[in-house]
This record gives sequence, C-alpha cells and structure tokens, in this order.
Amino acid sequence: MKRLKNKLLAMDPTTTTYKAMYEGLMIVDDPSHPGMDPWTAYEPTYYHEDIGFTITLTHKLAQDKPTVVIAIPVARLGMDLPASTIEQDAVADLCLRTFKPYIDEMNAALYNRSRPDTENGKFELHTPGGEILKRNASFFALCPQKDYENGGGSKVYVLNDDVQRPPLPCLCIRLQVQLPAKKMRRTVQMLCRDLPDAVDRFIFAFDPERYRQTLTLAQTQHAIRTWLKGSDYCAFIANGSILPRAKEGDLPLPDAIPFTSTPEAEIEICGVRGMGIRRGVTVITGGGYSGKSTLLDAISAGIYDHAAGDGRELCLTDPSAVTISAEDGRSVMHLNISPFIRWLPGGDTTDFSTDHASGSTSQAANIMEAVDSGATLLLIDEDRSATNFMIRDRTMKQLIEREPITPFTDRVRELHAVRGVSTILVIGGSGEYLSVADHIYMMEDYLIHDVTQKAKEICYAHGMSAESPTLGDWTQSRLLYSDRFTSYPEGSGTERLLVSDMGFILIGDEQIDVRAMHNIVSPRQLDALAFMLRYLQITNIAHCIDLTHKIDELYAKIDTEGLDFLYSPFFTDSERFLDLPRKQEFLCLINRMRKIHYTKAGDTHDERL
Repeated sequence: MKRLKNKLLAMDPTTTTYKAMYEGLMIVDDPSHPGMDPWTAYEPTYYHEDIGFTITLTHKLAQDKPTVVIAIPVARLGMDLPASTIEQDAVADLCLRTFKPYIDEMNAALYNRSRPDTENGKFELHTPGGEILKRNASFFALCPQKDYENGGGSKVYVLNDDVQRPPLPCLCIRLQVQLPAKKMRRTVQMLCRDLPDAVDRFIFAFDPERYRQTLTLAQTQHAIRTWLKGSDYCAFIANGSILPRAKEGDLPLPDAIPFTSTPEAEIEICGVRGMGIRRGVTVITGGGYSGKSTLLDAISAGIYDHAAGDGRELCLTDPSAVTISAEDGRSVMHLNISPFIRWLPGGDTTDFSTDHASGSTSQAANIMEAVDSGATLLLIDEDRSATNFMIRDRTMKQLIEREPITPFTDRVRELHAVRGVSTILVIGGSGEYLSVADHIYMMEDYLIHDVTQKAKEICYAHGMSAESPTLGDWTQSRLLYSDRFTSYPEGSGTERLLVSDMGFILIGDEQIDVRAMHNIVSPRQLDALAFMLRYLQITNIAHCIDLTHKIDELYAKIDTEGLDFLYSPFFTDSERFLDLPRKQEFLCLINRMRKIHYTKAGDTHDERL
C-alpha cells in the first residue's frame, strides 16, 4: 500500500476526484535491461504483501466512494480452492459473513452521530440474508501476483528473479468506501492502514473448522437435492429445523418449536431424517396462527441453500418451484390461459392480452407462465389467491351454469398427471381441495399431523369428489420482437435504468411492477435482474428473439465470468452489489413488461403497423 499512500498524500487535501488513485500510474523500470528507459503503466491495484486491493470508480457522481476488491490468495486462508461451484458459493458466503464484524468494528470507530458519513468516512459491505447466493460481493477468481517492488513515489522495479508468478486462486471481497471529505490523512488511514489491518486479522482468525463445516453442509445439501431430483419427492424438511422467523430480520425465532416430521412421512436422506413431501398434490391446513403459512414459507425458502445457523439449512425444495398468487392489474401479453379461462367476452383465451388483469386471469397467467418457465412445483397460499379462481363448490356450479372459469381445483391433478407439475397448497377456509389431494397435513400449534385418511373419510361421507374437465392445452406459442425491447426511452439517446424502493424496475420506457415476485429473497437480486435485462437488450441483434436461448447463454456467461460484468457505472442511481436470481424470476420480470412486442406464433398480423 506504499504506492497508494504516496499518491494520496500528494493530492490536494480538498480533492473530490481522487484522480491519481483511480489511475494508478506507475513508472516501471526493468533492472534487467539497464539501457531501456522506464515506461508508464496504469494499474489501480495496490498490494499489502501478497493481497491485492483494486480500487475503481463506482460511477461519476460517487468519486469519493470508490469500489474496492480485495484479492486474498486462498493459501493464506489455509485452504484449497473449493472443487465445485456449489462449494465455492458456500465458502464465499461464509467469508463474507465472517469479514462483516471487522467492517462493523472499523465503522464504529469512525462514527460520529453529529456528522454525516461523507465527513466521518464509512466502509460498506453487502449484508446477506440467510440464503447462499452467487454474489459479486464475495467470490473466487484467478488473480495476478505482484511482480514488482516499490521504489519512491510512483516508481516500481520489475522483479527478475526467475520465479514464475502465475495467477493465483483468490477469495475476492468487494466493498465500497465512503471517503471523508477534506480529510486526506483519515483517508490514508482508512485505505492504507485500517482496511489492510482488518484483512490481516480476518486471515489470522479464519477458522478452518468452520470452513470444513461449511463444505460438509454444502455437500450434504447438494447430495439431498440430487437425491430429491431422482425421487418421488419434491421437498424435504429435516427434523429439528427452526421454521418461524424473528420479527426483526431473517433470523430464526428464539424458543421456536423445532420441526418434527409425521411418522408416516418421515424418511432418511444422506443420513438426515426428516419429512419428505411427495410429488403430486399436497394440502397443508389448520386453524389460524397454527403455522401452516410458516411451513409453506420454509418450503419456498428451500429453493435456495441456507447458511449454518439459519434454522432452515436442511429445508430443501425443488429448485424450480414458483410461488403463485393473484396479481390484480398486471400486464399479460399473448398468453394461452385457456385451461383456466375458457372464454371471455370478445376475447380469445388461447391468445390473451390485457393491460390490467383481474385476480382470476392474473393467477391463471402466473401459473401458465410458471409452467412454461420449467417449474415443476407450484406453491400456493389461499390467502394470496383469487377465491373464484381457486374453487367453485357444487352449489355454485349448479346455480351458475355458464361460468368461463375452470377453477384450479379441477385442474390441479391434471397438472401433475399431464405436465409433471406438483402443487403444495395452504388451505384454511375451504374443503374443496381435500378430495383432490394426495396427502393432507394439518398444522396445530406449530406441530404437523398427517390427516389424509381422516380427510378422505370426510370427503366420502359428504359425497365430495373431483371433477375432470376436458384436458387443457398447456403449451405457449408466442414470439418476442426486438422493437420496444430496449433500455432507451423512445426518442432518447440515453439509457434509463433504476430499481425503485417502491417495488418497480424502471428501464427504457418500462415501469415493471416486481412486488408480486414472491421468490425474490434479496433486494440485490432485483438490481441484478435490472442489469441482466439491460444486458439482454443492448446485446441483442435479432429481430425475433429466442428468449430461452438468450437467457441460457447469459447464465452460462455468468457461470464463467461471474456477475460483475453486468454492472455499468453509467447508471448513477444503481446499487453496486448484485445477487444472482433464478431463470424463473428473470422470465417473470420480462412477462411483466407492458410495452414490448409479443405476438402469437403464426399470426400474420403485425401489431407494429
């Protein structure tokens, strides 16, 4: 950090640009070629021993808030590079959580309640929830080694000791630093002393046992998921899991009752005993405040792995699962919803479009889009559903003979039989689903009971049985065109992208409502979605977009290069940290765009005319 300290101290103490720091100018001298003049290079990576600190401009309006990526050789942590991507993500997550207390300690020393952060200075590190996600805040990468020694000022001397210095696997931690205005010596202290010292203490205290436990947990989670994928089960909840969440934050509720499987559903996977939920139709019922929605929330959370201490580490769910609800007012474009909506006045439900969907048509659209996205498990809570979409009892069917809606209760078994899509429903106010369910569980005081047999006997006694309408058409046939699929507002030469705290992504002329995307677990996933959508738009050159292929290509690029290539400093209101969402959420986002040009495949009418 000697070179960085020299640059900072040579700056005007009142600077607001920190230009020399960002440029990283070096005067390079190669002693092995004494006749060669020194040359100029620009490298904003500054080294503390073998640890690199790369300092880059976040964006033009935050020149006093640089982004710093710390590259720590994994050997310094006493470990090898984790073998698989799953293990790398888990260990990177552990390191991010472990480094956080050192950041908090430095911030506590800087804090002065009577002054803003712009005067005090502050370190900003991404704070994760309970989920383990691929992030640009902590990841593994191959990074170059320092191959020079420092001279005076910006002078460096190339090392010519015949030692090969190939790139090393490193743990990379990305953070932002709010530099204190007009306080250059404090800036020097923060960047050149406090931060390197925190990294040294982090390395010294790094616990190899926690590292091994994290690897073991990641391997167990992966093994259980692999087993589930090839089995007749769509979810698993380990005995002893803590499902309720504390009121503040995402921590497990203190003194909560640990989950215990029913004897009938208890299985053992990879040495872990717990409850297996079979594919098909599963109903979870119970009285108010009994824990049924908490159980569904835990199943939903299980699409992602969770860190040790979360309480749901071994609650694991089909990773394609989608939470479904009604979504009044959403946009729907050229979608086949005919399995649920047989007809509409003046409309074709095999090619349905609306700017403001009703509760029933929006829930039908959400299900059809989820199926089209590859989901093989739907998670539905009746409290967030349209009642007329979910059920129609016999009395109402006799009274209203000409009803366009085929209720979900009549299609739920067909979904599994024909499309292989299972459903888990939370039901508290209607018994209509008892007759179509394969398994029925009742929550009572946060304890689960298998009541399948009792429920079936009640259904038999009341003559309840499932109806089987004509098989529906579950396929979609629509095309997305490139016009209107752009991050540039109409008539503007400047891109627009913003993630609003109110629950909208603004891009180009679009204002996309993301409030009903229930499987988003981190605000930074929304930031990633915005940049992913922008990347798809600015790189597309096709007139008719093969959306599935383009999305697959994008995720493959993220696997290879990491998330950060998506970020652009051009957008001054965007957050710097990104968490990777699933493909289901990306498609869900695109489906909520109102101004793009979809059309039914084979339709000769061009709506652009």
